[in-house]
Amino acid sequence: MNKLACALFAIASLGIASAQKVAVINSQKAVLETDEIKKAQVVLETKFKPRQDKILQLQKDLQTIQAQLQSGKLNATGEQELNAEGQKKQRDLQRTQQDLQDDVNAERNDILQRSGTRMQEVVKKLAEEKGLDIVVDTASTVYYKAAFDLSTEAVAAYNKTYPVK
Repeated sequence: MNKLACALFAIASLGIASAQKVAVINSQKAVLETDEIKKAQVVLETKFKPRQDKILQLQKDLQTIQAQLQSGKLNATGEQELNAEGQKKQRDLQRTQQDLQDDVNAERNDILQRSGTRMQEVVKKLAEEKGLDIVVDTASTVYYKAAFDLSTEAVAAYNKTYPVK
């Protein structure tokens, strides 16, 4: 009796599942391919370039100090002063790197969160227009046929809905 009930349930499930229209989307890839994200990347690089340049300069300064210390041409006082300068520059470098990383992460997360929310809205609208019952992210899908992939259409719809200014 139990086996019969399971078999009937499986057959009924197959009938229901086949009646549903399904699509998949690679949400992460779709968001990253939008014009808005591409523009934001350029803006972030431009905005933070002066701080990146400062980090490069501090790294060069530290290499120069290291070379001078290893040359053996300094007296004890000169070596002490150079060591103190090197320690100060090392602290500045670490602080600048950490501040830059924190600021970049904060801005990137804000942009990705906003874009992710917008992409969900676009996918929902696209699904409704296409009469889809389910849209599944490829991250949680083991296998799917390429014909079910909605990613490219979602990017195009996103770019149309949220044009870059």
